[in-house]
Amino acid sequence: MIRRRRVPVPLLALCLAVGLSSGCSVVRDAATWKMTPSAGPAAAGASAGTSAAPNLTQPAFDVKPLIKPAHKYIGLEMPGAPSSIAPAEQFASWVGKKPNLLGAYVGWNTGLDTQAVKNAWAYGALYFQVWEPFGVTMQQIAAGASDDYVSRFAASVRSLNLPIALSFGHEMNGDWYPWGTKQTAPADFVAAWRHVHDLFTKVGATNVIWIWDPNDIYPVPNIQLQPLYPGDQYVDWIGVTGYWTVNGPHTYSSLFLPTLLDIRKFTAKPFIIAETGVQAGSNQVASVNALFNAVATHDDILGFVWYDYNRQGDWRLENRPTVQAAFRSDVAASEFGFNVGAAR
Repeated sequence: MIRRRRVPVPLLALCLAVGLSSGCSVVRDAATWKMTPSAGPAAAGASAGTSAAPNLTQPAFDVKPLIKPAHKYIGLEMPGAPSSIAPAEQFASWVGKKPNLLGAYVGWNTGLDTQAVKNAWAYGALYFQVWEPFGVTMQQIAAGASDDYVSRFAASVRSLNLPIALSFGHEMNGDWYPWGTKQTAPADFVAAWRHVHDLFTKVGATNVIWIWDPNDIYPVPNIQLQPLYPGDQYVDWIGVTGYWTVNGPHTYSSLFLPTLLDIRKFTAKPFIIAETGVQAGSNQVASVNALFNAVATHDDILGFVWYDYNRQGDWRLENRPTVQAAFRSDVAASEFGFNVGAAR
């Protein structure tokens, strides 16, 4: 699903000037907060869940082996994937290794795209849904206004009984989303998160890896992360969104380390870089190398998700031969990539 975030040109220039360090600061515009239904199978209501009573004849898929696997995730967010597996196959041909975490941005009141989940699984990848709760407040979710929708969605997840990774209300420490700091108090965000999680648990949908995904703290240094954290019993992975830039952060120590050190004050959950890319420029190859080195040398960083879009800047690697070559060389290391289905 093509990402639906926009930023006016003057704001984009400002973002670049201060160091487009987030996924984040790439694309924010209040106009997109009034979302239209997404294109594709999910938006059309495919597998939206017609009953809140899932088939429980089989135990829920055990996601524990996928929460801390022996090898690293190489994730991909790319137009068309994983509703079609062709983009992932194309990406694999460019970099020499198959991505094993395939992400899609999904709007609120949109059903589970069961075909996308199946496509990812058959390909050897984990489906990663970035769930964007537009059109509803965190207070309303916590109070039960979306219970029917969430329960039906959770029932679809349980009935399909394949693993999915789920990020709810990402980049909540920024002010560019309605569920962010400008419109939502931390306590309301936490209450909504816990309520959604509890509804999944109620229908037995434990085949989910829950990802709490703040933005890196560079553009929002005064926002405290701990008050936004739902608690270890509600979270499996800590996802951090951050982009390697020319004029802003472009080293591990400046981009991700400050955020990770802050988070380590209140949880020991493993990290995944949930959305990242490298801005074109003089340090783009060094940034790719730094990304891989950071993931390879830190046991508690499980991998990363590459944002391969031409949107508010061209983040694709396929039209940058030196970046593609650096990616191909680095990903060849044995610790990167594995067949998700074989990790059970």
